[in-house]
Amino acid sequence: MRFFSSIYVLLLAYIVTAVVFWEMSLQKLSGRIYAQQLITLQTSIDSTAHPAEYNKELQERREDLTRRTKQYIAEGSTFIIVILIGAVVVYSSFKRRIALSKQQNNFMLSVTHELKTPIAAIKLNLQTIEKHKLSEEKKDQLLGRSIKEANRLNDLCNNILFASQLDGGIYKHSREKFDFSELAEDSVMEYSGRYPERFEDNIGSGCYVTGDKVMLQMAINNLLENAVKYTPAGSPIRVELHKRNNEIVLQVIDEGAGIPDSEKKKIFDKFYRVGSEETRNAKGTGLGLYLVCKVVTQNKGDIIIKDNQPTGAIFEITLPLDKA
Repeated sequence: MRFFSSIYVLLLAYIVTAVVFWEMSLQKLSGRIYAQQLITLQTSIDSTAHPAEYNKELQERREDLTRRTKQYIAEGSTFIIVILIGAVVVYSSFKRRIALSKQQNNFMLSVTHELKTPIAAIKLNLQTIEKHKLSEEKKDQLLGRSIKEANRLNDLCNNILFASQLDGGIYKHSREKFDFSELAEDSVMEYSGRYPERFEDNIGSGCYVTGDKVMLQMAINNLLENAVKYTPAGSPIRVELHKRNNEIVLQVIDEGAGIPDSEKKKIFDKFYRVGSEETRNAKGTGLGLYLVCKVVTQNKGDIIIKDNQPTGAIFEITLPLDKA
């Protein structure tokens, strides 16, 4: 990228220099034309005998020189401006493609890891059950772990599938009126089963909305999964749902490291994750929060990030309240 930037700047400088040189050459040529016109004028009209006619012709020659000068400056400036605008557009487009390519590469690395990890865990658990005589309690424990990993795998596949369908415009949205409180309770209950003693909830009742129930369920799940990834094991994750004026407000509150202000707008970008796959500790694909934002927006809602005190982040979703 640095090599390309250097070549690009040098090429741009060469083009601009060539345009400036071309304009200077035209100016010199215009000066020679003016000088030749003066010589012709002096030989064709006697300035002493016919001063009025001579001055009139001289004024016309000077106006021609001024007009040519303005024309060359305008044409050269316009050409340089067009070149610079084109150069900025091309360079910005190239940088975006490079950034997207890098994000896609990170996505492939993370997806590979995310797919292999639960598959390896499930395989190990099943091989352990097959090869060893275990107590029923131990078997149930290993099967529970396998189911947990299978659920992770299912969530990952759903995220990839939904992202592809949404971006391709082939997902058929459905709108129905339902109790968002029950939806949130179901998600918290499911994740409490996966991650015991991690969640605390304060979910108000009767929070009805009209929207895509399946997609909103996935959005809640992704927020809970994200909180689990970035919250230390001993810290609680709070889920709160209440009404506010004509809206419902869902908050997922964690006590993790928090999100810098410079990253808050970027984390909803597709594939965006802080750092690189080689140095990042938290698992993920960069699709979860992207889908949350997209789903909430398509259901006429909004999502913001606040700082939790003393540490952590608050993800807040607001949706229009549909009175029961």
